[in-house]
Order: sequence, then structure tokens, then C-alpha cells
Amino acid sequence: MDIQDKLRLLPDKPGVYLMKNADGDIIYVGKAVSLKNRVRSYFQSSRAHSPKVRSMVAQVEDFEYILTDSEIEALILECNLIKKHRPRYNVRLKDDKSYPYLKLTVDEEFPRLFMTRRVVRDGARYYGPYTNAGAVHETLRVLKQVFPLRSCKKKNVDRNARPCLNYHIKKCLGPCNNQISVKDYRDMVNEIVLFLEGRQEELIKQIEAKMTKAAEQMEYERAALYRDQAKALRAIVEKQKVVVADLTDQDFIGLAREGEDCCASVFFVRSGKLLGREHYILEGVGDDPSAEILGDFIKQYYLQVEYVPKEILCSVRPAEISLIEKWLTERRGNKVQVKVPQRGDKAKLVELVEKNAREELARHRLEMEKSRARTEGALLGLEEYLDLPRVPRRIECYDISNTQGRESVGSMVVFQDGEPKNSEYRRFKIKTVEGPNDFASMQEVIGRRFGKAREEFEAIEEGMLEPAKAKFAKIPDLVIIDGGKGQLNAAREVMINLGYGFIPTFGLAKEEELLFAEDRADPIVLPRNSESLYLLQRIRDEAHRFAITYHRHLRGKHSLKSILDDIPGIGVKRRKAIIQHFRSFEKLLKASAAEIAEVEGISEALAEQVWEYLHHHDK
Repeated sequence: MDIQDKLRLLPDKPGVYLMKNADGDIIYVGKAVSLKNRVRSYFQSSRAHSPKVRSMVAQVEDFEYILTDSEIEALILECNLIKKHRPRYNVRLKDDKSYPYLKLTVDEEFPRLFMTRRVVRDGARYYGPYTNAGAVHETLRVLKQVFPLRSCKKKNVDRNARPCLNYHIKKCLGPCNNQISVKDYRDMVNEIVLFLEGRQEELIKQIEAKMTKAAEQMEYERAALYRDQAKALRAIVEKQKVVVADLTDQDFIGLAREGEDCCASVFFVRSGKLLGREHYILEGVGDDPSAEILGDFIKQYYLQVEYVPKEILCSVRPAEISLIEKWLTERRGNKVQVKVPQRGDKAKLVELVEKNAREELARHRLEMEKSRARTEGALLGLEEYLDLPRVPRRIECYDISNTQGRESVGSMVVFQDGEPKNSEYRRFKIKTVEGPNDFASMQEVIGRRFGKAREEFEAIEEGMLEPAKAKFAKIPDLVIIDGGKGQLNAAREVMINLGYGFIPTFGLAKEEELLFAEDRADPIVLPRNSESLYLLQRIRDEAHRFAITYHRHLRGKHSLKSILDDIPGIGVKRRKAIIQHFRSFEKLLKASAAEIAEVEGISEALAEQVWEYLHHHDK
């Protein structure tokens, strides 16, 4: 069924639509009250469309849609799909997956508080995201000083266990030894929630009330404890600047943009005091109006944060403000207002937020310019060091991964102008080689890649294939083979036989970082601190990562044990404990660092290392 047939069948109902290009990649996600009217509008006269929309529509080869019961459901689904697929033409928060959160395990009988970088729907509460990891560690330090929550890794507490050292040094109240009731522990957790939601004044008043009551009952030791807690919290509050007289919880949001670069800043104001601020670089803004960009930011930002304040004050009126207010009201449980202040302290604070956004955007642009300059210098350096006929704009790198010849796989990664082009990565399951033969495996990969290139060129010349739909016809300016002289010679033999011997090709050996050329006896040594060498190392490491990822996927079907063999710090006992706990690679991959730390013998630091290792190789 072609697009015109699908357009005629669109329902007049709310939902979400996904635009796809010729490769099947999702390039845009949108929502609509009427899918019929909204999706059809893209394929009508283009004169009314912005340049960004015209560029997007020109690439659309297919679309899908998902019906929802309401526009708010469509809004939530739209945000989740944007976060999952990160479509090129949607406004999206840059690298939001990497931000740290504080996780409070309220789903447990005796909750814990710790930092995590993975948000899952597991019944816990997440506070963040924080762009500054230092702020997370400082918040944890303060809370552990004031509120002695348990820090052990077990999800369930054995009430008859022997208390650990933390209990004896008064850093834990000993729920494992029945030293505190579930109710009293939960009361302490509720106080932590007040703190994390920015309601410190309310929390201090509650603690001071308990202090007074304890003193009246002549429980002076308990009263002193409450006094110290209130004093520690008061010291924090006194450092916070009063910015508005209004005691309502508020977020102030400012937007700064320059060309297609954009930054959103958020100031958190609770009870009139500025508690903190965060900055977010936005991608995919194109020529969208600021109102639409701000509306998209608000939807994505408040989808992933735990707490929604009563008021959100913005530098411009966001698009779909009524729908956003209705959705946020449902999330909070009572009325939320989105406003654009015109005068007074609030208007001045919005101006300050905008100023901070502009400064952050300027800093970001400067960093990007420096990065581009370094990359361009690296490419020019490669042209000179390797005596290439032109600047290597397109570089391809190949790697082989196997375990004693089992499940051998090959990877092809592509860097365009010094940056990874993930959409053109390719992976190969070795079909013709038995046993651990990296040379023959490399020859199969190179033969399949350049054999496909030759087939596509012939099909294009015969008019059987459109150039835009070719996947292997783009020829690299430089090929890097992960390995030494042997791997290089194996690859070159196939390339020459297929008619691609003219492409400059080098082997990069990992031990001494030496480059080997086919017609040179001595290796080429790039300057150790050169950007050119760093770029080649990045490309080689990316090829290795991509090969390992695919290899692990295939091995994971057969053995969790073999996956754990690759992770530093995991010996026989720890490997056995992890296998008994998770049973499968899929369950281990879905686990958070805190859940991995629940395994006997796995420290928090090692659990974080395991999680980072797994997810670094699965990006």
C-alpha cells in the first residue's frame, strides 16, 4: 500500500504518527487530535510549510500511526516515542539518558536512597535529572548526615540479622535488628521526600515541632537529635537566595537560541528560594518557532522529572499551553499553571534565566567550535601523515570478534567528517569460516562489503536502483583494519580482486598504535599526542565496541557466563552469584546498578562498573 492509499484510510481520531524514511528509520514523531487532518496536511501544498517540514516530508517514504483515547494520552505517547527513537526532525533533549538521578526506593519496606543513571518504572521515586553529578553527591551527603537511612544493598531486610558497622556508628537506625519500626522509618522517608521536593521550610517546622514535643516529655536525647537535624537543614536553607516573595513552588524556564542551536535553562524555586538550576541543550530545533520549541521542551522535561510545581513561569508562551496545563495538572494531582510574567520579581527572574541560557549556549557553541577545529585538524593531519590523495572525509573501519572461533562476527563503522554516522554502520555474521581464523573472517567481511558496493554500482548504471536507496555504494576515502600486517594483507587481497585496491587502506595495531601500509616495510608512527591519532583510536575503538555488541548478542542467546567473562573485576565466585541472581543476559541488561549491587559479593562501585560496561557496549 502506497502513501496515498494510507492517507485515504486515516481515521478522524486522536493518536500519534511516525514518519519513516527509505531505510525504515523513524525521522519524526507527532501527535494529533485528528490523525486524518494532521497527517494529510503534510502532503498538501508545501508553500505553507517551513523549510524544516519541507525537508522532512521530502524524505518520508512511509508512516505508521497509533490510536489513543485522548489528546493527553497522545501527548504522553509522543514524548515517550521521541525519547526512545530520538527522531532527527523532533526537538529533543540532548543526551538525556546520561543525566544522574536520585532514586528513593519507596516500594521497599525500608527504602534506600542512591544515585542512578537509569530510570525505570519499578515503583521507586526518581528526583532529577541533574546535569551536575557533584550536586547529586552533595545532596546525598547532606541527607545521609541528617537522616540515617540504611545503605545496605538488599532489597528486603532480614529483621533478625546482626546490624552492621553503620548502626554502631549511628549512620543507620538498624531496621535489620528491629531497632526501628516500619512506621517510624517511613516517617523519616517522608521527610526526605519533603527535602527532595524543595519543601525544606515545611520540613524544618515539622522537625522543630517534634523537638519541642520531645523536650516537653523530657526525652532530651531525642530532642537534641531533632535540634541538630533542624540546625543542619537551616544552615542549608540560609545559603539559599530568596528570589521572589511568593511562597508557591515554581519552576522558571528560559530559552536561548542562535541559528539552529538552542538551550533551555530551568531555575527551581521553592518557597521563594532558589534551590538550583539546570541547563539543557536541545537538538532538532531547525527553524521552529520558539513557542513550539518551548512547548516540546516542557513536555519532554516534565515527563522525566518526579516533581511538578504549582507554577511554571516561562520566557515565551509555549505552544499548546492549555493541553500542557491539563496534562501537568493530572501529573501533580492539583492545578498547575503555565504563565509568562510581565512585571515584578518574577519577570526579572525570567530575564535572569534567559541570560543564563544565553551564557550556557555561548559556552556550548564555543566548545563545539573547538571540537570542529580539532576534528578538521585531525583529518588534515591524516592526509599529510598518510600521504593521502585528499582529506579523508569518509573513513571506514573493520573489526572481527569471536571467542575461540565461536560466533564470529565482523563490524563496519563509518565516520563522516570525523563524526560517527551510526545509520551506516553494518554488522556481519561470519558464514564461511570455521574456527578462530581472523584473517579469513576479515576477508569474508571485506568481500561482502565491497562485493555489495560493486553490485549496487552496476544496478545504478542499469537504472535498476536509485542512488539514494543504495546502502553500500558510498566509497570511503580511507579504510582502517583493526589489526596488524596480517589482517591488512588479507583485506587488501580481497579489495584488489574486487577492483577497490585504489582505496588507501591501513592496519592499526592496538599494542603500540602503529599503522601498517601494504607497500611499506616499516610501520607509520603518528605523533603520540596528535588529534589524528586520537581520531583513529576513536574509530578503531568504535569498531571494536560495535563488533563486541553484536557478538555478545549472539553469545547471550547461549550463555550468560560467556558475557561475564569480558567484564573486569568479575571472577568465578562473582560470576556464579550473578548467574544465580539474574539467570539471563536480558534480565541483567535491564537491571539498574543498584539492583546489580544486591548480588552477594558485588559492591556498589563494582555494580556501577558492570552497568557502565554493559551499557557502553549496547549504545
